[in-house]
Amino acid sequence: MARHALGWLVAANAVGVLLAALLLWPGLNELLTPLTYGRWVPLHLDWQLYGWCALPLVGVLLAWCIDARHPQAVMHARVALGAWSLALMLGGISWLGGVTSGKLFLEWHGWARPLLPVAMVLLWSVLAAHTWWRRNELGRAGVAARVVALLALVIVPAALHVSSEREFYPSVNPDSGGATGARLLASTLGIVGIYGFIAETLGVGRRGSRIWYWGYFLFSAIVCVGIEHGNASHHEQAQVIGLATLLGWLPLSVIYFRGGSGVPVARRWWGAAFVWWVALVGSGLWTFLPGISERLKFTNGMVGHAHLAMAGLVTSANLAVAVELRVFRTEPNFWLWQVACAVHVVALLALGWMEAGRAADLFLAAPWTEAIYAVRLATGAAMLLASMQWCRALLVKKNSVQP
Repeated sequence: MARHALGWLVAANAVGVLLAALLLWPGLNELLTPLTYGRWVPLHLDWQLYGWCALPLVGVLLAWCIDARHPQAVMHARVALGAWSLALMLGGISWLGGVTSGKLFLEWHGWARPLLPVAMVLLWSVLAAHTWWRRNELGRAGVAARVVALLALVIVPAALHVSSEREFYPSVNPDSGGATGARLLASTLGIVGIYGFIAETLGVGRRGSRIWYWGYFLFSAIVCVGIEHGNASHHEQAQVIGLATLLGWLPLSVIYFRGGSGVPVARRWWGAAFVWWVALVGSGLWTFLPGISERLKFTNGMVGHAHLAMAGLVTSANLAVAVELRVFRTEPNFWLWQVACAVHVVALLALGWMEAGRAADLFLAAPWTEAIYAVRLATGAAMLLASMQWCRALLVKKNSVQP
């Protein structure tokens, strides 16, 4: 799993560095024609999401379900992971060729549209088969937990295939003014649920605080269902209050995850993930407020916030998961990634804040905007270097974990 996940992290980061260079020196697009900026964006976004962000969770599912005593267990896992990576590679070829739905993170279109759903079905089949083979060993509770998870996952391939259709809903919705409190709350609760599930399967979360964690999750879900959905304004008090319930996850996350890891190296990554989590929740609520949202909407500030979530929170949590699975040691370049990511995010948020009133400077390449784009390129290159060194250390098998 780690080789696939880190391989896609390196590939997506390399594309990200290329995109940063094209923003700083737009003339490079002429040299790359027809593979210009717009052709590369889907690769950066989707390889990060479906590659680096998703594969550690796939690794957790495999470790949770696979029957290690089965003579073909390793082969089954490799086939499932190989099919997933093949789908991402062929998807990249499709997007570079201009075959795309035009919808962010749902660019699967044309001949590439069924690729990832098919890989998901193959993975699901492996998980289901090994759960069945282990049914006597797992006992009723263990089987029931895995069956519930498999039932939740069985709809994902079809949902991805349907939502990728151009006619399913427009890539730009003219009836929406942007993200609502209900939508943001729902998506963030999805992250909370995923990492809560990971903590349960890896034995990281504190057992005594489980009832508070999942109890508050249920309360938050009820709030999310209860507030208005659809085209709800961020000026509505209920939307702001609903989103503000996320603040309750800050102390709960500390209580639930603190000291739960059995791998000392992982604790540093879990700690970094919590710092990014605090920044994500706090800045997400702040940028949603009336007056702030209007200033940062459709600016580099939103790009910075996305990097805060994916490069900061998700990357730190995923590296903690990789260490918990004992696939490699992540001691090198912890601070290189964290510092570079922090500077990257702050630079983009600052650019977004200032560009709202000085949009012409951005489009006319004013020196101060070019300086920030240069910082973006440099920090992106630093994160690429860190990810390449993680990948190299894993490939040469120098990273045996000390439990």
